[in-house]
Amino acid sequence: MLVEPEIPPNTGNVARLGAATGSPLHLVGRLGFRIDEQSVRRAGVDYWHLVDVRTHVDFAQFAHSFERVSPGGRLHLFSALATRSYLEADFAPGDALVFGKESVGLPEDLTTKYADRLVGIPTLGAVRSLNLANAVGIGLFEALRQVGALTPTFIG
Repeated sequence: MLVEPEIPPNTGNVARLGAATGSPLHLVGRLGFRIDEQSVRRAGVDYWHLVDVRTHVDFAQFAHSFERVSPGGRLHLFSALATRSYLEADFAPGDALVFGKESVGLPEDLTTKYADRLVGIPTLGAVRSLNLANAVGIGLFEALRQVGALTPTFIG
């Protein structure tokens, strides 16, 4: 789930991840771009029809929908403010991975409300955080690995 994404190529890359893994893409709040068919086609995103895109006016609407569709599912909020690594998270089927906007991350009200659900991606250098699409890829594939979703697709 992306909260108010600002940069179209990042969302396009996350959409490709969704298409490649069968994961729905939830877009929450005000977007920094348009996702109508003409805009997506103009951007050269030829796989958009393969993505299960769900839009939500705000986080409250998402949360209501999430509780209904995924009872027992948990939120994992990715943030540079986290003190716990995503590698320590216990992902389960039905959970949602939540990422903030490129410029400022997640809103403070969410990081406060869900402080116990914050996870981060450790970096070894002086860089505070990673590109949004890269972070989603790292988190998504770890979650898929933990729930055993990657094993049947291995081509070796």
